[in-house]
Amino acid sequence: MFLKNVFEYIFFLGFSYFFRLIGINASRKFAGLLAGLFYYVIPIRKETVIANLKLAFPEYSEGRIKETAFGCYKSFAITLIEILCSVSFTKEDYLKSVEFKNDEMVLERYKRNKGIIIMTAHFGNWEMASVAFGIKHNITLYEIVKSQRNGYVSGWLNRCREKFGNKTINLGISIRQIYAALKEKHIVALVADQRASRESIRVDFFGQSTTVYEGPVVLSLKTGAPIIMGLVVRQKDYTYKVEWEEISQDNLPENQQEKIIELSQRHMRVLERYIRANPEQWLWMHKRWKY
Repeated sequence: MFLKNVFEYIFFLGFSYFFRLIGINASRKFAGLLAGLFYYVIPIRKETVIANLKLAFPEYSEGRIKETAFGCYKSFAITLIEILCSVSFTKEDYLKSVEFKNDEMVLERYKRNKGIIIMTAHFGNWEMASVAFGIKHNITLYEIVKSQRNGYVSGWLNRCREKFGNKTINLGISIRQIYAALKEKHIVALVADQRASRESIRVDFFGQSTTVYEGPVVLSLKTGAPIIMGLVVRQKDYTYKVEWEEISQDNLPENQQEKIIELSQRHMRVLERYIRANPEQWLWMHKRWKY
């Protein structure tokens, strides 16, 4: 396993160096080739992507399903290339690449000294936006990250995330560290759109019953920190736009479990709306409706 990780890491660094050498604009042109390779030649998770899209968009024709599926691969390839190049990005590169709308709402909530839970998704380039926000407002974001199987790659990614002041908290460490960050009035940012365990709570997502992680909602209710959604939408010129949307906690049920389910349903409803507007920008490669 050690040698495998080392060789994978060398391969990873080689791709990073190659794309940085030819420049980010030229590198993005490789996205179509990478998408074609993993969609047609080495079809990684292609059946899963097609099956997910058919469940989510039963009204789509077969041709549109395939077009959207290929677009998903291309979008992910663009994001991967940008991540591989990010080690050499400057503050100016981040600021000119991401445009934030209605930041004043986030800053106003931040001044209330209750902490903030920012929820995003595997959509557009979620990594770039978190760094850009921290740079723009000189605020440290505490990013909740899932460790990669290859520890060397995880370390490389975390160094990129923390290069301009943000901090990372590994998802597997402890909920206590996340709770402590919120109690200290920090902003915690996390990607929370993956399938949860079979025993987790269920909400409606694209007309399907789906499991979701309840942790972010529980932390919000316990600490008073608002949940703010920020989906990172890629534009045609490869810049990104983020528009913040606070998840309302008005008129929640009295029962605690019902309250958790309702609040989870509300943030998943926002995510679904963004995905419907730009379906190719979400990562459809995991079995979202496995059970």
